[in-house]
Amino acid sequence: MRPSLVIVGAGPRGSGLVERIAANAVSLYGDTPLDLHLVDPYPPGCGRIWRHDQSPLLWMNSTAEDVTMFTDESVELEGPVRPGPSLAEWAAGVRAGEHTVAPHVAAAVEALGPRDFAGRRLQGDYLGWVHDRSVASLPPGIAVHEHRRTAVGVSGPRDGRQQVWLEGRAEPLVADAVVLALGHLESAPSSEQEALADFATRHQLTYLPPAFTADSDLSALRPGEPVLVRGFGLAFVDLMVLLTEGRGGTYTTGPDGEPVYRPSGREPVLHVGSRRGVPYHSKIGYELHGERPPVPRFFGPAQVDALLERQEGLDFRRDVLPLIDKELGFAHYHRLFTVHPGRTRMAWPDFEEKYAAEEPGSAALGALVEASVPDPADRLDLAALDHPLAGVTYPDGEALQEGLRGYIEADLDRRHDPEHSPDLAVFLALLSVYGQLVRIGDRGPWWHGFFSYLASGPPGPRLRQLLALSRAGVVRFLGPDTTVTTDERRGVFRAGSSGVPGETVEAAALVEARLPEPTVEHTGDALLRGLHADGAVSTPGGLLAVDAADGRVLDRAGRPHPRRFALGPHTDARSGGAFARPRTNAPAFRQNDATARALLTLLRDLAAPPAAPGVRATTPATSSVAAPRAAPVSEESRVADL
Repeated sequence: MRPSLVIVGAGPRGSGLVERIAANAVSLYGDTPLDLHLVDPYPPGCGRIWRHDQSPLLWMNSTAEDVTMFTDESVELEGPVRPGPSLAEWAAGVRAGEHTVAPHVAAAVEALGPRDFAGRRLQGDYLGWVHDRSVASLPPGIAVHEHRRTAVGVSGPRDGRQQVWLEGRAEPLVADAVVLALGHLESAPSSEQEALADFATRHQLTYLPPAFTADSDLSALRPGEPVLVRGFGLAFVDLMVLLTEGRGGTYTTGPDGEPVYRPSGREPVLHVGSRRGVPYHSKIGYELHGERPPVPRFFGPAQVDALLERQEGLDFRRDVLPLIDKELGFAHYHRLFTVHPGRTRMAWPDFEEKYAAEEPGSAALGALVEASVPDPADRLDLAALDHPLAGVTYPDGEALQEGLRGYIEADLDRRHDPEHSPDLAVFLALLSVYGQLVRIGDRGPWWHGFFSYLASGPPGPRLRQLLALSRAGVVRFLGPDTTVTTDERRGVFRAGSSGVPGETVEAAALVEARLPEPTVEHTGDALLRGLHADGAVSTPGGLLAVDAADGRVLDRAGRPHPRRFALGPHTDARSGGAFARPRTNAPAFRQNDATARALLTLLRDLAAPPAAPGVRATTPATSSVAAPRAAPVSEESRVADL
C-alpha cells in the first residue's frame, strides 16, 4: 500500500504545511510515492475565513505589504528558505501580467497599494494562488487528493496506520500520519451562554453567542431597535460593518475631511461595551525608518530555556510577565532615545546599562525612567494601556459618548504620527515576544488578548467610520467594566458599566462579539472531541497540548503520539496566525517547517524496506542534493472527493 498522509484543514495553515513539505521533500523523502490527502469542506488555500463566499465589505486588518505566506532570511528553520511574494508583491505581479486572476478579482487587485487593507475575499485569492503554487512544487511522486468534506474522527493504534473518518463517507482515509490544521472552530455554549439562550427563548428575545461574524445570521437584529454588544475587538468591527454598510448605509466626506455616515434606516442601534470599554488600538499608519529594536534582549531563547528548566514549575505572572514587560520597555526606550533624543535626559548607552541592571517592575527601574524621560506621555505604561479608563466616570451617557470619541480620536492621531514611533518599536517587540511564547505553551492565555488589543487592532479607516457611526447615533458606547444582566419580570437584557454609575440600557437583543474559545473540552468539532476522549491531553486553559519541537499530540502521560500532529489556534503552540509580516521570524513558519520535516522523516522510515537478517539498516542521506524523481503523476491522481 502506498504511503499516505492526511492533513485535516486545507486553509492557510494547511497550505503553509504543504509548502514546507514541498520545500523539504526531495532532501528528506526522495522519490518514494506518497498520497497526500487534504480534507476541508471549504476551498483549499483560503479555507473558511478567507473564502470568496462572504461580504465584499469585510477587510483584513493588516496592510498588503505586511502579509506573506513565504519564508525569508529571518526565519530560523532547518529546511530551505523558499521566498515568495507578499500580498502586495503578488498584486503587483498580477498587474504586470505575471499571474492571472479571475475577472471579478481584477478590479480589486488594480486598486490595491502596498499600504492598503485588502478585502478578505482578495486575500483568499492570494491564498488560493499560494496553495496552487505549493501543490505544483511537490515532487511528481506525491499525489494530492482533495476531499471537500468535514473530518469527524481519527482512530487507530499508536504504532499503526490511522483511520480518518469523513462526514458522509462510509470508508475512512487510511493514513500513516495525520495532521490537524483545523483553524478557528465553533464551541459548545458555556453555562452562562446556555442560560442567556434559554432566557432569550422564554421571552422571545434574540441572543447570538460567540461566532465567526461573517457566518452569523443577523436578520433577527431589527432596524432602529437597540442591540447590546459585548466585545469591542475585531469581531465587533465586522458586526458594525455588516449592520451598517451591509444594510445600505453610506459614507460621505465632511468639511473636515472625516467620514459622515448616511443611514439607510435599516440599521439597529448598537450599544457596545467590554472590560476595557474601548476598541482595540488602531493599526499603526506609518513605516519604521532607521534601526529596528534589537530584540530579543530580555525575553529570548536563553531566558525561555532557563524558564523551562525550572524544577519548581512556572507561573506566568510571576516568572514570565516581568521579562515580557522589560523586553517591551527596552524596545520602546531604545527607539525613544536613539530617534527622539531631545525628549530624554540621558545618553542611550548610559540608560541602556542602567536599565539592564534593574529588576523588571522594580521601583528603581521606575525611578530611572521617570528621571530620564520627563514627559509621562513618552513613558511605556503597560498597566495604563490595559486599563485605559480605570477610575474614569462620566456624569451621564452623553458625556461618555463625547469622552470615548475623544479617546478614539487621540488614539488615531498617535497611531498615525511618527513622532510616537516608540509605539511601532513596541509592536515589533510584541511579535518577538509572541515567537518566544510558542515554546512556553498555554500558560498566560489572557496575555494573548492583550497582544491582540495592542497589536492586532482594526485599520485606522475603520475607527474613523466608528466615530462617524457614533456621531450619527447608530453606535452608542456603554463604557468600561460592562455588565449584562437579565430581567425576568420585564423580559429584557440590561447593560451597565462603571463609566456611568446607575445608568443602564435595556434591549431585546444581545450579541457576543467575539470568536468562540478554542478549548478542547467545549469545542464543537467532533474530531477534536474524539481525540481528547481517546487520550489526548488539554492544558489548564483548554487547548490541545502538543510537543513544542514538532507538533506531535501529547497524551495524558505526556507522551508524543508517533503519528498524530496538530498545528494552529486550538493547540498550546498557537502562533499569531497562519501568515505573517515579512522578515519577522514568524513562529508559524518555524512550526510548519519542523512539522513537515518530522512528517517526511517518519514517512521515509516507514516506507523503507526492512533490513535483511544480519544486515545493519542504514538511514537514507538527508543532504540537499536532489534525489532522482519518479515519473510524473497524471492529473487524474489529483482528485476531489466532493
